Amino acid sequence: MHYVSIAIDGPAGAGKSTISKILSARLGYMYIDTGAMYRAAALYAIERGINIKTDRDKLLKVLGDIDIDLHYKGSVQKVLLCGEDVSQRIRENDVSIGSSDIAVIPEVRKMLVDIQRNLANNNNVIMDGRDIGTHVLPNADLKLFLTASVDDRAERRYKEMLEKGMKADFKEIRASILYRDKNDSERKTSPLKQADDALLVDTTGNTLEQSVEKIYGIIMKNIKAEE
Repeated sequence: MHYVSIAIDGPAGAGKSTISKILSARLGYMYIDTGAMYRAAALYAIERGINIKTDRDKLLKVLGDIDIDLHYKGSVQKVLLCGEDVSQRIRENDVSIGSSDIAVIPEVRKMLVDIQRNLANNNNVIMDGRDIGTHVLPNADLKLFLTASVDDRAERRYKEMLEKGMKADFKEIRASILYRDKNDSERKTSPLKQADDALLVDTTGNTLEQSVEKIYGIIMKNIKAEE
């Protein structure tokens, strides 16, 4: 049986996760938020006082103890770290920065990519991240690269955090996004870039609904038409 895989890549705050969640629920596919996995790994280090940038050896020693799982309650994804629901904590700014730092470590990437590929081999999936189309799922049935202006992405993240009752500072969020863009694009292992066969989708100025409908149309044209 052939399972369909849709790879959605793009920079921080482009709307990948939110759009992918909505589309996966509509299509009946499994949604895999790879960014949440890196965030959870970063949180594991943060909670144990491990400096991700300077204490790599210490981090690698505990790598095998990091247990990350994705659970679903209806269409809502819950991220479990060693059995604890950390879905909201991993969205805070310190973890956002930490996730970009931990993503440059090859051993961490290999551990998480193995999990991600196994899920795609056994389910119809929409998987979003930074290097899904270029590295994790190079043979995905459809590849999309979502982007938007820095200010647009920062504004979306700012509003999202406020709606969740979290503390948010626009300037801090914008600086974090710029940091992550640079870090993700310049890392040696699987840097953020558009796959040669990915379709570029710029969501600057779009409402969430407009972006969802635009991408849904692309999926129906490129995936459903083939079934």
